[in-house]
Amino acid sequence: LNWKFIAKRLRVYTHKAKDSITIPEFFKNRFGDKKAYTSTIASIFIVIFFIVYTSSQFAAGGKLFHNIFGIDYSVAMFIGAIIVVAYTFLGGFRAVCLTDTIQAVMMFFALLLIPIVALFLLGDGGASLGTLDPNMFSLFHDPTTGEFISVFVIVSGLAWGFGYFGQPHILPRFMGIENPEDIPQARRIAMVWVVISLAAAIFIGLVGQVFFSTPLADSETVFIDMTSGVLGALPFLAGVIYCGILGAIMSTASSQMLAASSSIAKDLFKTLIKKDADDRLLFTVSRISVLLVAAAAFTIALDPNSSVFGIVSFAWAGFGCSFGSVILVGLFWKRMNWQGALAGILVGGITTFVWYYLVTPIFPLYEMVPGVILSLLAIFVVTKLTSEPDKEVQDTFDEYKAEIGTERT
Repeated sequence: LNWKFIAKRLRVYTHKAKDSITIPEFFKNRFGDKKAYTSTIASIFIVIFFIVYTSSQFAAGGKLFHNIFGIDYSVAMFIGAIIVVAYTFLGGFRAVCLTDTIQAVMMFFALLLIPIVALFLLGDGGASLGTLDPNMFSLFHDPTTGEFISVFVIVSGLAWGFGYFGQPHILPRFMGIENPEDIPQARRIAMVWVVISLAAAIFIGLVGQVFFSTPLADSETVFIDMTSGVLGALPFLAGVIYCGILGAIMSTASSQMLAASSSIAKDLFKTLIKKDADDRLLFTVSRISVLLVAAAAFTIALDPNSSVFGIVSFAWAGFGCSFGSVILVGLFWKRMNWQGALAGILVGGITTFVWYYLVTPIFPLYEMVPGVILSLLAIFVVTKLTSEPDKEVQDTFDEYKAEIGTERT
């Protein structure tokens, strides 16, 4: 859905809206926010949630090096953080895009190879998979307890999908596509990769259930431990697979730090502190911001019991609630103004924190659900209660719609 309904529209609109290069800048230009309220608040949320999000990647890197080399978790995490920061700090957007491609290929083959080899080593032609609990294949049963899954769990799982509309480390990829006509082909390639990769990830979990005789101490290390068990006698090949795992961590963390540093430099520093800052100064501020974001994320991830999934879940909801609704409505509703956008960002972001810390412990509904609903309500109510956008903003919307109407999405 993100590729089909957002990618082309966002690519065209960001260029119509004064060639916006970041999500906060797009908000400011799209809604004619002359005082930059939307971009400032959006940038603050980006920095907060990306620090949290990046910490999950550092935690994953720490677990990877800890399991491979047996070194202390904190030292292992520090090594992983240094690797990620180095090429983000030195290379920037183009380097990240290039390494993303290389790492994606490595991850793709790693996900396919390891579970197949593990199943072969079991020596029963896959018959052992028949011993798995049928509840693992049920959409409505908990695979660990066999009990029916509540409607709240189902809704929470489905709500994850909305998060894609608001991820500021994913959306700039759409904005940076050179030719909008390439998007349909890119979408097909991306969907094939995602379907195969996610299916392989599920397969790894199923094979892990029969490959390991005793439950793992940390289920999040199943792929690392399976690689060690399968390729223990082939250290070179195992190293290649470990690089694939590290590639997944590096790809995500670098995108997050790059997006956060861009927001700090362009949307906070230049907007609020030094409006006449030249590109060289902004470049320096961006580099320093990468280090600051990395340091804060490293501090959060120091707990060796950190759940990578739990951290990602919170940050994912934060972006989905803060920006997803604003992006979606802003691309389709001409009447939407900056006041409505600001309300949507604030309500979505604040709801994420309030629900996660105060409500979730007693009511198991993912914070994405109330956050998105309340954000959408805030957008429509505040927009209707305030004045229409300026004529220039509406004219730009008409130009964008006219161009979209003549091209395939």
